[in-house]
Amino acid sequence: MDEKLFELVAEKTALSLEKVKNTILLLQGGATIPFISRYRKELTGSLNEIQIAQIQKELNYFVELDKRKTTILNTIEEQQKLTPELKKQITETYDANELEDIYLPYKPKKRTRATIAHEKGLEPLAKIIMAQHEANIEKRAAAFVKNEVETANDALSGARDIIAEWINENSRARDITRQLFNREAFIQSKLVKSKEADAQKYRDYFDWSEPLKRCPSHRFLAIKRAEKEGLLKVSISVDEERAIEKLKKLFIRGYSSCTHQLELAITDSYKRLLSPSIETEVARQWKQKSDEEAIQVFGNNLRQLLLAPPLGQKRVLAVDPGFRSGCKIVCLDEQGNLLHNETIYPHPPQREVKNAAKKMASLVSMYKIEAIAVGNGTAGRETEKFFKYLRFDRDVSIFSVNEDGASVYSASEIAREEFPKYDVTVRGSVSIGRRLMDPLAELVKIEPKSIGVGQYQHDVDQKLLQADLDRVVESCVNTVGVNVNTASKHLLTYISGLGPQLAQNIVDYRRENGNFKSRNELMNVKRMGEKAYEQAAGFLRIPDAENPLDNTAVHPESYNIVGKMASKINTDIPTLIKSEELRKQINLNDFISESTGLPTLKDIINELSKPGRDPREKIKILEFDDTIKTIEDLKPGAIVPGIITNITKFGAFVDIGIKENGLIHVSQMTDKYIDDPAKIVKLNQHVTVKIMDVDLVRKRIQLSMKEAH
Repeated sequence: MDEKLFELVAEKTALSLEKVKNTILLLQGGATIPFISRYRKELTGSLNEIQIAQIQKELNYFVELDKRKTTILNTIEEQQKLTPELKKQITETYDANELEDIYLPYKPKKRTRATIAHEKGLEPLAKIIMAQHEANIEKRAAAFVKNEVETANDALSGARDIIAEWINENSRARDITRQLFNREAFIQSKLVKSKEADAQKYRDYFDWSEPLKRCPSHRFLAIKRAEKEGLLKVSISVDEERAIEKLKKLFIRGYSSCTHQLELAITDSYKRLLSPSIETEVARQWKQKSDEEAIQVFGNNLRQLLLAPPLGQKRVLAVDPGFRSGCKIVCLDEQGNLLHNETIYPHPPQREVKNAAKKMASLVSMYKIEAIAVGNGTAGRETEKFFKYLRFDRDVSIFSVNEDGASVYSASEIAREEFPKYDVTVRGSVSIGRRLMDPLAELVKIEPKSIGVGQYQHDVDQKLLQADLDRVVESCVNTVGVNVNTASKHLLTYISGLGPQLAQNIVDYRRENGNFKSRNELMNVKRMGEKAYEQAAGFLRIPDAENPLDNTAVHPESYNIVGKMASKINTDIPTLIKSEELRKQINLNDFISESTGLPTLKDIINELSKPGRDPREKIKILEFDDTIKTIEDLKPGAIVPGIITNITKFGAFVDIGIKENGLIHVSQMTDKYIDDPAKIVKLNQHVTVKIMDVDLVRKRIQLSMKEAH
């Protein structure tokens, strides 16, 4: 690979050349980001997943730019216009805008006013005007009156069309205009006539204007969405006179009879060609910037949701609540297998409260239920209250579970594959129960966009969004690790180095041969090569393996190091894992080698101290305010408990136990100025909030954290 590429990525990421080079070589060798981050710290200088992903992103940018250069060079060569100087200019450019500016004069065009003027033979007149030496340009223009050019004014008009295109294709003119837009552009939006009724949710932007550089990503995306829906007219512009004046200074030298013609051409070029072109470019760049910010917000939320505290392997009764259609009940064993399902009707219109209560007491006893998971959708609050008043023959914890995406899962091919004999209502209830037991294992089955923790996720670049969210899911799955003997195919798919086919092969092997006894046995799986094994092994756990290291994040390539540690202090590996005192006797410097440094050795010791421990927090139950059932019950000034359900750049949404979520604006989180709510709150965090305002018409609730204490 070209050394220049390493240097460019290092410069863009502000990381050392050696770290970047080693990371790129690992990525190109097929290593995944989680593997590199966890097991190749010596080569990368302990770069984290975010830094490695940034290196990958910048590498992709320059690789794509290189492909674009090849296309451009081939196109110009076909036109027989590729000079050595032009080729050098193109190959030595590493900025996409600059590259497109160089290419613009050679880009195949539709028939324009300039090409028509060229066909009329007016290019020499355009060159005369540009040279600015002619004493009487009107007289000179008369010499071009022939055929389709009927008057001197026609000749001058055509020449100006050619000049306008030259100005638009001039890289300095474009750069001056681009810089002006980047520094001084305003974004304006106005309501489209007759659309007021349809555009009510965008009413803040009916007559809006602000400097583009101050427009936050969420507002830009909202305005652009309204434009796409045909509700707002949106423009990005700068002071026209100022822009034209700057172009005049670039092209006009002194004063001559050509000056007026050149001024007309500059004004026309700016209004008709240059300004629309740069406006489109700037809008595209701001859309990309806004997309990236929104995707980052979504990714951060998704990470927190996937790493939400699990209940663990408990027997669960799960409920998909409903009024008229009843509450769909399922009973699950410790592994999430479906044991029983039925429907109860404790709510209006049936109100079969006694019958429902009797059934629930019986099911809890029969299936030794340890926890109840209640979906937080329609009738969720009422159903949760119903269960809290019941008496069981054992202690049973009751949890409200966010059911966003459960209906998407229940209708999916994955759900049909898992439960071919059951309808969507049963599948949805199973998903709610399993989500309580292990959010990560269940949520990987649902397309992330359907989980409901994003910010304008349907408006952003979908390819970019999918790639980023897949990376987040992969990161979370590998951070936690999975039990290879119980993990679903969908969970295994995200393990470093596996993918769908190997995941299926592992499940098939397990079904045919029983549980894996060791990590080494993974090599017997069809198509499991050495590279895939290297990438995956450290993230796959085998709880009852003969070698206790098979249930840790210690990579098999480091087992010999652990063996040497145990031998050094005259013990065995199981005893070393159990004894903190023995581990304290180990001097890590004794085990440093050419391939293994202190970062890896410290990771090994940390893992030995907590083998197989789930890195996620313990689950907590939130008790909502029982006096609040609907938005009409809310009173400004009241202080209530809630749970964070979504975080955006402008604030956080909170479930306070009713259908509508409230919003804590970023300014209401703390007395200090913050630019990102994620610095203060996290998903599923329990908070105490003060109700500031309730808009019953728009169903909006304004909350405050800083006023709640």
